[in-house]
Amino acid sequence: MGTIKIASLSWMFFLLCCDLRTDSEQDPTTSLTDNYDLINAFPGLSFDSPVELISAPDNTDRLFLIEQKGVIQVFPNDRDVKASTEFLDIEDQVNSGGEKGLLGLAFHPDYKSNGFFYVNYTRGSSLETVVSRFNVSAANPDEADPKSEVILLRFGQPYGNHNGGKIAFGNDGFLYISTGDGGSGGDPKNNGQNRKALLGKILRIDVNSTSGTLKYGIPEDNPFANNSEGYREEIYAYGMRNAWRFSIDFQTGMLWAGDVGQNAVEEIDIIEKGGNYGWRIMEANECYKTSGCSTDGLIAPIWYYKQGSTTGQSVTGGYICHDTSLPGLKGKYVYGDYVTGNIWALTHANKSAISNERIARISGGLSSFGEDSNRNLYVLAYSTGTIYRLAQKK
Repeated sequence: MGTIKIASLSWMFFLLCCDLRTDSEQDPTTSLTDNYDLINAFPGLSFDSPVELISAPDNTDRLFLIEQKGVIQVFPNDRDVKASTEFLDIEDQVNSGGEKGLLGLAFHPDYKSNGFFYVNYTRGSSLETVVSRFNVSAANPDEADPKSEVILLRFGQPYGNHNGGKIAFGNDGFLYISTGDGGSGGDPKNNGQNRKALLGKILRIDVNSTSGTLKYGIPEDNPFANNSEGYREEIYAYGMRNAWRFSIDFQTGMLWAGDVGQNAVEEIDIIEKGGNYGWRIMEANECYKTSGCSTDGLIAPIWYYKQGSTTGQSVTGGYICHDTSLPGLKGKYVYGDYVTGNIWALTHANKSAISNERIARISGGLSSFGEDSNRNLYVLAYSTGTIYRLAQKK
């Protein structure tokens, strides 16, 4: 980790082991329109360090919000709502703080009938990541059964940062999991390129089956399924540093990830099966600690930006916008930066970037974007605990 003096925990959470640059030049390829306002979506609510907001596929139009400490809140999607309900509280088993905590939530595609949901969290003094399944209470749809946990996957974390944390079901019905490279700085264990390790990857598993002693199955078309080299069969893509937030576009099935840089560049990737995204050979489009490194077999980011005081130092991956209240952003990839609060919209076609524009700026640490069941887009402020909507300026 670089030597960073940080005044508050909220700053620490997403200053992900980078030596901060002080240059103030804005990326010349990005236009500064700032044509959108940020509106408090639920002025009667405030949360403790929110890190994720999603809906459940059960036609109830409720929203579920993760508080990093280990609590999931649920509330109706109503601007006038005055209180949320604790859906699940596992704070006593979560090791949180800094970049650790309850970091991911995904509802089974058949949640309406089976009541299964999945979480990703860190635990223990010998730190490890856990991906587990819980059941909703049979008596109360706003309450989970805390005793129903079934641990599917766990793996050690050698350091206290770069814990990844996002999980989501793809259009294929499989569960995707982002894992950081294990932390410290510069990936000292070379996990990103080590296909025998789960760290520094995007994983894909089948929660509807089992394989050998595993409590999940390996999709037959995973790139290293049934390999003889000892590579982890769960791997979908590798060479990631810390893809803290990714999303899967429901229309195309494409997986978009924001991968946080070390000390130079932040990147946006379109994740392909079997792809190698370069870390620690490359940091986005630049060789890392070498000159003239080989890029053979590496997939370049669709977009990147240099770290700086006006651009940012920690990318927060977002969503392809399908929010009907934002027609000017339709089909664009909306993402941001935790440190500066910049929110950008990336116009793209055929897996190539066309243009990038800054559309708004948030204060309070941009921890995550979210969607409701109608594909409306939300923005989370980490330190203030506020949920925002974007609105076109009049």
